[in-house]
Amino acid sequence: MSSQAERDDRTVGEDGSEDGGGSEGGSEGGGEGGSTPGSGHGPGRYRREDVARAAGVKVRNLRYYQERGLLPPPRREGRITWYSDDHLTRLRLISDLLGRGYTVNGIAELLHAWEEGGGLSQLLGLEREMTRDWVQEEPVTMTRAQLRELFGPAATAEDTRRAAELGYVTVDGDLVTYPSRRLLEATLALVRQGVPLAEILDAGDFVQTQAAALADRFVGLFRRHVIGEEGLEQLSATQLQHITRAVTALRPVAGEVVAAEFARAMARRVDAEVAELLRTEQ
Repeated sequence: MSSQAERDDRTVGEDGSEDGGGSEGGSEGGGEGGSTPGSGHGPGRYRREDVARAAGVKVRNLRYYQERGLLPPPRREGRITWYSDDHLTRLRLISDLLGRGYTVNGIAELLHAWEEGGGLSQLLGLEREMTRDWVQEEPVTMTRAQLRELFGPAATAEDTRRAAELGYVTVDGDLVTYPSRRLLEATLALVRQGVPLAEILDAGDFVQTQAAALADRFVGLFRRHVIGEEGLEQLSATQLQHITRAVTALRPVAGEVVAAEFARAMARRVDAEVAELLRTEQ
C-alpha cells in the first residue's frame, strides 16, 4: 500500500507522462484521426489520440487520469469512445498544474475542492475564455518549387532556414507551410517593393521580441490586479465568474492599445522623416 501511495503522490512530468500509468488497451477508439463537431459535453468531439495530441499529453495518461479521478470518463458509442471540449480543457488544466509542481494527488484534491465549492465549471470556463481564439490565421501550404516561383531569386535556402527558425514557416520534405496568410502576404508586399528578405526576417525577429515583452507586460498586469497574488486556488465560484467576465471584456484591449500606439508612433516617425526629406531638398 505504501508503494502505491508513493507512486500516486509523486510529481508527474510536465508533459503529463506517468510511467506507471498503464497503457490504453481494449477498443477505446484508436486508428481514425480527426475531430468532429457535435456530441459530448461541448461542441467538439475527439478520439483519444486527438484529444491527447491537442492537450499535449501521452495517450496512456488518459486512463491514468481517469483512474485517479482527475478526468471524467469519455462518452462511449459502441466500441468507440469520444472526448469533448470539456475533457480537453481539463487536460490542459491538469498539465498546467503539473507544470507548477502539483502532484497527481494534489491536483485530485484541488479539483475535488473546486467541485465541492461549485467552482470547477467556472474555473474551466475561465480557462476556455483565457485561451480561445488568440490566434486566428489561415495557413498556406506550397511546394518548394512554388515557393521559388512566388519569391523569385529574392529567397535563398538560408532565408527559408531562418524563417523556419522564427516560426514563420514549417518545412516537411518538399512542402512549405506558412501558418499565417497575412504574414505571407505582408512579406511578399515588402519583397516586391525591393526590401531584401533577410532584412524582413531581421525585422520580424525584432517584432517578435517586442511582442513577447508586451504580452508579458499585459499578462502581468492582469495577473496582479485582476486575479490577485493568491492565484486561482483560493477563489470562489463567484470570483471566478467575475474574472471570466473581465477576460472577455479585456481580451480586445491589448490588441487595440498596441494598434493605437503603433499608429501614433508611425505618424510621428513619418512626419519627422517627411520633414527631413523636405529640408534636404531645399
